[in-house]
Amino acid sequence: MNSKAQIVATIGPATKDKEILKEMILHGMDVARLNFSWGTYEEHSNYIKNIKEVSLECGKNIPIIQDLSGPRIQETNGHEFNNEVSQILTEKDLNDLKFGIESGVDYIAMSFVGSASDVVLLKDTMNTIGKVLPIISKIERKIALKNLDEIIAVSDGVMIARGDLGHEVPIEEIPFIEKDIISKCKVAKKPVIVATEMMLSMVKKSTPTRAEITDIAYAIINGADAVMLSEESAQGEYPLEAVKIMELAIIEAEKHLPNFDIVNSL
Repeated sequence: MNSKAQIVATIGPATKDKEILKEMILHGMDVARLNFSWGTYEEHSNYIKNIKEVSLECGKNIPIIQDLSGPRIQETNGHEFNNEVSQILTEKDLNDLKFGIESGVDYIAMSFVGSASDVVLLKDTMNTIGKVLPIISKIERKIALKNLDEIIAVSDGVMIARGDLGHEVPIEEIPFIEKDIISKCKVAKKPVIVATEMMLSMVKKSTPTRAEITDIAYAIINGADAVMLSEESAQGEYPLEAVKIMELAIIEAEKHLPNFDIVNSL
């Protein structure tokens, strides 16, 4: 039995080999994400090649999301949005975008979206390259919440990037912002991904916390179409276990969906 909601797994040094990718696909991974804040083109080319080859072997289509880094300032313990920039697409993003399209990625995730015009700019830029791919807008800035309806309207999907969002709004508001974004996406019939720290403890441990399992369950109960692994699968010590347990958590949550009237709670 497979879950209806999908698992997006970030591919990195811990999951670069075909053997581990195959096991992850066989145990519930549905979509691969490549984080272009890290890694070389040579590394990403190898990830793409292996994902495509293994998905063919498994007889399962695994779409690839290219996640553009956007205007970020890298710090010792993370990063923050560069408020001094005039536009969201950086020179690095433009080079990465051209590489991604030529390499055969399927979706583009745009970081730090602030308004619909940012998404339109990305579409126009892809048009000049020669291929327009579906855009997943990452909601991680306070201004994006203000312009949420217009962003959803021009996007092909939405990612709730709770990490950076937690730096922009009081952290205690995150669960309710997440629920609101999911609700708006359901009304607009746009797919929505809940991301960041869903099973963070599994970077170092073979089992998640009870709170993490609850987090996954309530994302599904609230109507999320997908949940995402970041460090857990890109550089964690237990990427396969993370996929397996996340799949079990989703399946269990979906069993209880008839008990929750999602539509009437919007």
